[in-house]
Amino acid sequence: MSDATPLLEARGICKYFGPGSQRLEVLKGVEFTLHRGEMAALLGVSGSGKSTLLQIMGGLDRPSAGTIYMDGADLYALSAERAAEFRNRHIGFVYQSHRLLPEFSALENVMMPLLIGRQSAQRATEAATRLLEEVGLAHRLHHRPGQLSGGEQQRVAIARALVTGPALLLADEPTGNLDRKTALEVFALLRRLNAKRGLACLMVTHNPELAVDLDRRLHLVEGVLTEEPTIVGERA
Repeated sequence: MSDATPLLEARGICKYFGPGSQRLEVLKGVEFTLHRGEMAALLGVSGSGKSTLLQIMGGLDRPSAGTIYMDGADLYALSAERAAEFRNRHIGFVYQSHRLLPEFSALENVMMPLLIGRQSAQRATEAATRLLEEVGLAHRLHHRPGQLSGGEQQRVAIARALVTGPALLLADEPTGNLDRKTALEVFALLRRLNAKRGLACLMVTHNPELAVDLDRRLHLVEGVLTEEPTIVGERA
């Protein structure tokens, strides 16, 4: 069940590269909203601009035109420092490659966003420990990424993305490097966490088996975003 007020709103998002007649239009006036509690799939062929759109929605890449509003705040009206603080507190990112720091333990990796946000080491340790327990890794707190399986590494990455208590989770092919069984387990974990925390989640995926189980399915084709109609009772 989603809140009536959108958490995230994209207005007229355009992105192009190159000058004049050589300009490549990647995104063409993308508009949509995402509500708390919703999980939406973003689908499209390789090179269609899915990752670019995700970066723009997370405030990591500036659009050529248009803007992103989150909780009414214009992300691109913020200074670089304020935008970084906003991302740290309100937006979590999960990627196909877990991007964990290999020299640090699972616990230390999950603590990192809190330490960057100037939380105390004690509070960061307590919060990271709770989240790792929640994702089933209580027995792996002090293992480094190289000592973990692919699925375990992605669970650590998910815990790291959620440790600051963000309202929005952006996931770019989070199960793309996993075997089918592990991918389904990680997907089920994301669904559980989404329901428990009331997140708004947008997940780029090429996996139709996963996409069909999400609340909404968005398609990016030649820079234009469309949405499949929702069938009442589809997921009942």
